[in-house]
Amino acid sequence: MKSALLVIDAQKVYTAKESDLFCKDSTRTIERINSLIDAFRKANRPVFLIRHVHKRDGSDLGRMFDFTGEVEEDFNFKEGDVQVEYDSRLSRPRGAIELTKNRYSAFAGTTLESILRQQNIDRVVICGFMTNFCCESSARYAHDADFHVDFVIDATGTPGTENFSEAMLRKTVADSIRGGIGRVFSTKQFLRQSVSD
Repeated sequence: MKSALLVIDAQKVYTAKESDLFCKDSTRTIERINSLIDAFRKANRPVFLIRHVHKRDGSDLGRMFDFTGEVEEDFNFKEGDVQVEYDSRLSRPRGAIELTKNRYSAFAGTTLESILRQQNIDRVVICGFMTNFCCESSARYAHDADFHVDFVIDATGTPGTENFSEAMLRKTVADSIRGGIGRVFSTKQFLRQSVSD
């Protein structure tokens, strides 16, 4: 099986302390992501760096920010804002394939699936932000598109919600993924196996 690493939304909006979406464990999450990137580069396997970015005029928002039924006047992930930049600690190896998206899933409206098919990739390894939105949505889409899915749970991050901490959301998403979408690993567990397994 040929695998590729999908690094989803490792952006300052999740790692800058002043951000409303700051993830408290983001420093360790970025470290874990970097260890995965390093393993994939050493194995000469593809790494995809994917960012969430919207046009400044909001013309590509679709239903992203009106899920309550009310149109959101101010929104995150605006093109050109500092918050959409990659976290400065993120490893960006030469040869990494960089894509932008404007939906939760890294597959929706992007060329990701076609590139994976061209490279004969049949397994995707998912890490990044947010655990319970973009990472989980990408895992579900990948499964529905008949890719095998590995989800590296502690290399994903989320600020949590009003009722659930980051740890609780990681556990819930891991249980859900494990129940019918793919395999779930910690970073250490994943790195103990071959990257191409």
